Amino acid sequence: MKLSVFTVSTPDLTPDQMAQAAKAAGIDAIEWRYKDIPEDAVNEKPSFWRNNLCSIDPKLSDEELEPFKQAAAAHQLSTLSVTPYLACGDVAGTERVMQVAKQLGAGFIRVGVPAYDGSSNYNELFAGAVQYLHHVEELSQQYGIKGLVEIHHKTIAPSAGLAHRLVSGFSPERIGVLHDAGNMVHEGFENHRMGLELLGPYLAHVHVKNARWAPAGQSDRGITLWASDWAPIDEGIVNWHELLVDLKAIGYDGYLGIEDFSGQFDSREMLHNFAAKVREWLS
Repeated sequence: MKLSVFTVSTPDLTPDQMAQAAKAAGIDAIEWRYKDIPEDAVNEKPSFWRNNLCSIDPKLSDEELEPFKQAAAAHQLSTLSVTPYLACGDVAGTERVMQVAKQLGAGFIRVGVPAYDGSSNYNELFAGAVQYLHHVEELSQQYGIKGLVEIHHKTIAPSAGLAHRLVSGFSPERIGVLHDAGNMVHEGFENHRMGLELLGPYLAHVHVKNARWAPAGQSDRGITLWASDWAPIDEGIVNWHELLVDLKAIGYDGYLGIEDFSGQFDSREMLHNFAAKVREWLS
């Protein structure tokens, strides 16, 4: 298994600084965050989801994308993914991200999945997502870029089982699943080995992060309330050594992508810690 970094987790580094730091840490590939910076955030301290200095602005022209390609090449890194925040059903937006991915030499993008909060019926959301994925599959055939459904809390794909249900009618060469055990701490936990076995050829990528639960007061009826939050990769609920054993057991030989939101280290230290910990666990 090789290592990658999703640049959402390195918001204080420019693309070239991040590529240099990733190479120094022994990381092999980059997953570029594809998202604009809100106008009211440009003077803020760098942050994961607002003033992220290591993001591709969707408004950039083809020529303006070249520095991202050059940053990877200058430090002998592969561009693994262009990772946007697409709405389910945004076919035009999906095609544009695939065009960017192809220009940068990436192999996949993240596609849109409906959010679930109980306000819309799951079955209706599922039907709409399947319709959208038919378009994604066609675009994948056209551009040679795979579309990945990420296992993510508060969506209709919070677990391996529900992600598999969503993608199982499509070719695993065109549509895959991004496994995210850290997200499954918040919602969607299943036995990891079982979920990986179920996903089979649809397992396309793995994100490495962690989270944990803590008491958060009591309800007005005296019931203990709990809240989840991000944690360092070796301090949360996910046992990453055990999960890497599971990944080996099912024959996974793809990338492990760091997406650490714990704030335990600055970006450079975080990359070194990730690479060192994974090498230790894999050994």
